[in-house]
Amino acid sequence: MATAFHFCLFCVYKPSGVHWKLVRDSIETNLLKVLNATPSQPLPQEVRFLAQPSTETEAPKGLTLSATSVPVLSKHPLVSGPEFQNIQVGVGHRLDAFSSGVLVLGVGNGNKTLNDLYRTRVTRDYTLEGEFGTATDDFTHTGGVVERSTYEHITQDKLERVLAMLEGANQKALLMYSNVDMRSQEAYEMAVQGLLGPEGKSAPILTGLRCIHFQPPNFILEVQCLNETQKYLRKVVHEIGLELRSTAVCKGIRRTRDGLFTLQDALTRHHWTAADITQAIRQYHSSKKHRKRSQSPAKKPALKTSEDVTATQQNEANEEAAVGKIKKLVAETRS
Repeated sequence: MATAFHFCLFCVYKPSGVHWKLVRDSIETNLLKVLNATPSQPLPQEVRFLAQPSTETEAPKGLTLSATSVPVLSKHPLVSGPEFQNIQVGVGHRLDAFSSGVLVLGVGNGNKTLNDLYRTRVTRDYTLEGEFGTATDDFTHTGGVVERSTYEHITQDKLERVLAMLEGANQKALLMYSNVDMRSQEAYEMAVQGLLGPEGKSAPILTGLRCIHFQPPNFILEVQCLNETQKYLRKVVHEIGLELRSTAVCKGIRRTRDGLFTLQDALTRHHWTAADITQAIRQYHSSKKHRKRSQSPAKKPALKTSEDVTATQQNEANEEAAVGKIKKLVAETRS
């Protein structure tokens, strides 16, 4: 490829019940299969002095050697193994085994980019599925039951009041962890741009909290947060149940957004291929450039279509570009 991406990031959809390490290892395996399936470079040559065969008519005058160029068999794939045996795939904000949703990964330079990206104030969105009436030892519906309670008195209005109270308390915490003077012009400008947030690592903060479905005993919350863990989010559901004079467990957690990455960008399991990953990286950079130009609508570029290219030609071009791109990333990582 003519140009190389500085930020090699993409995202996949991690299913529930699968550890994030298995997701990463599956993608590494798929990429290595494609890299090693391409034709390898010809074996290097070396000069050796080999004995010349003597004929019966010649008198034995001693051993005769001649310089001959021969291939270096120690470099043969059957001896040294596949050319590519490891490729580094970095993982961003992780999801535990019982959560699903957007999982951001990085290849090549993306491994360095992940650390820089998540030092910024990147928020994430989740949907939490809860159920009133039960409390467990790990705040999940599969944990050991420690208490059962009634929930008929809970209404959506009461639930939303508790959510508003929690959101207000977290907004205060957000201001407290922001190392700026709230009476300064800097604080005002940051608040207008939505940049107020903790400097570095802080306690988990919920920046948004609302109910999008209520049908007792089941309910679904939409949460926007910083520096969270899935265990903390389950505890939030538990605390909401207690505030409503009842109990609650978390039945499921799904991450719907991680920074710039959304569910629409996430690759499902059948698309964890080199071609699809390369296309996802392209789309990420294209959308990033589009956001920079969004302030001038007249200069928005027209979207290019591929109607003139057949499906077979497109797949072949994608595969070839993907292999070349990932080989370049591997070389950059090794250097």
